[in-house]
Amino acid sequence: MIVADRKKIPEIRDMIQGHDRVLLVGCGTCVTVCLAGGEREVGIIGAALRMSLKLVGRGHVVVDQCTIERQCEDAFIDILAQRVSQYDAICSLGCGAGVQTLAERFPQKPVYPGLNTQFIGILESQGVWTEKCLGCGHCRLGEFAGVCPITRCAKRLLNGPCGGSREGKCEVNADTECAWQRIYDRAKALGTLDRLDAIAAPHDWSTGIEGGPRKVVREDQCIAGLGPKS
Repeated sequence: MIVADRKKIPEIRDMIQGHDRVLLVGCGTCVTVCLAGGEREVGIIGAALRMSLKLVGRGHVVVDQCTIERQCEDAFIDILAQRVSQYDAICSLGCGAGVQTLAERFPQKPVYPGLNTQFIGILESQGVWTEKCLGCGHCRLGEFAGVCPITRCAKRLLNGPCGGSREGKCEVNADTECAWQRIYDRAKALGTLDRLDAIAAPHDWSTGIEGGPRKVVREDQCIAGLGPKS
């Protein structure tokens, strides 16, 4: 999932300075699962924001709220189309993709982020989320026993550990597991340790973010005769 956390209320309050009617928009997918921007969080942030505005003498500001299924798809944003005209600005509690989708859909309306998008990760334990994937565009998990050294190794080493780990912990951060210890342990359990003897080729970063926004096109899923959406 895309993992995000909330911006502080004073930060949101400062972003919407100069607006008298603001719509908080939550998202029902990833940010709901990571307890950052779903319907419940929108209610909490909305109440806290209204209280904060009153304390600084801006109690006249209207802060309304709603939550849609997904902010990253136009079909779900249709629900907002009529409501948006009633407000001076939008504060999105979706991930960065959701914020930008709303901004593209409503070009005449200021759209502000209510969250800080962090990473692609998993729920490790109650209230703890951990990054697992960098979205590099060239997945090599098959080479490393299903553990990504690019994301999970502090030094992104592809040919073994740095030698600085102790008792399975990273020398950069003692609270972080050594990715290569995990790779070794899993390969040993799978009986595939011999595969780690091969020299891993340098990573192909041509599929990464350095070349600008990436796009995936499935011609078989595009509407016939229209081609991929530009």
